Amino acid sequence: MSSWRLRPNMPVITYRDALNQALREEMQRDDRVFLMGEEVAVYQGAYKVSKGLLQEFGEMRVVDTPITELGFAGVGVGAAMVGLRPVIEFMTWNFALLALDQVVNAAAKMLYMSGGQYHIPIVFRGPNGAALQLAAQHSQAWDSWLAHIPGLKVVSPGTPYDAKGLLKSAIRDDNPVMFLEGEMMYNWKGEVPAEEYVVPIGKADIKREGDHCTVVTYGKLVTLGLQVADALAKENINVEVVDLRTIRPLDVETVQASVRKTNRCVVLEEGWEFCGVGAQVVDYVQRDCFDDLDAPVVRVHQADVPMPYAKNLEKAAKPDLAKTIAAVKKVMYLDG
Repeated sequence: MSSWRLRPNMPVITYRDALNQALREEMQRDDRVFLMGEEVAVYQGAYKVSKGLLQEFGEMRVVDTPITELGFAGVGVGAAMVGLRPVIEFMTWNFALLALDQVVNAAAKMLYMSGGQYHIPIVFRGPNGAALQLAAQHSQAWDSWLAHIPGLKVVSPGTPYDAKGLLKSAIRDDNPVMFLEGEMMYNWKGEVPAEEYVVPIGKADIKREGDHCTVVTYGKLVTLGLQVADALAKENINVEVVDLRTIRPLDVETVQASVRKTNRCVVLEEGWEFCGVGAQVVDYVQRDCFDDLDAPVVRVHQADVPMPYAKNLEKAAKPDLAKTIAAVKKVMYLDG
């Protein structure tokens, strides 16, 4: 487990402020870093992640854009090609669909298509997944879509600590990084050290140790995974919670090591089942841990429908505590 949890008197801040700290520190450290997107400057971001940055760094490095996702994504790719390190904020990843030509066909492929002449050190970031009653077009988790593309790194932090450390690593990376911030998480609080640190891209974290069942999750659902572990501990079932933190590259070794210890696995994800991130995790588990498994791996995910607006239907469509507890008991043959 991460040693940072053992430090006393650590500041407790929001996910939003952790992202803001990461941006400020990287803009102070490297004058090639700049932020661009809709309402990031004067309004200080739709979720106030860029609060105070315009006042500190000026309008050349904190740039408001028109509502033109494809346009400013392309400007960012061009800036990266000539040596700058842009951070592009999408007001939501749902709107980023309009910019995917630049993300997929330019940012992801430029290093390969230029024969290694152009690195693209760019971060595309913004809220991802469902909030509350935003309905079908504004409640989508794009993790598996983006992770499917060679050339893109995909990051999904589930705590303020990881959000700050991973965003700093993403900004320093010479490759395009898709940074998925869980919508609803911006007010969530957690311990974040005041001193300099980074979280490496591609390294999972064991958020809670256990020996009866592994729950693999990431992003917003890390908190749900920990709630499941707390609930089942009252029944003397010890759940190990593995937080992927990075979806691509995926830390296969940490997942497999946990499954070899517990012999059971549940994958908990926010997206749809078909071709989801969980399907890839299951493939890695069965490929090298088949003889270690005492039960088939079970996935918990969103229902295979566009996200409903009606509150009761929305709740029914999402992964929750009861569904995940039932999945753990299923792989432990305690559901009968």
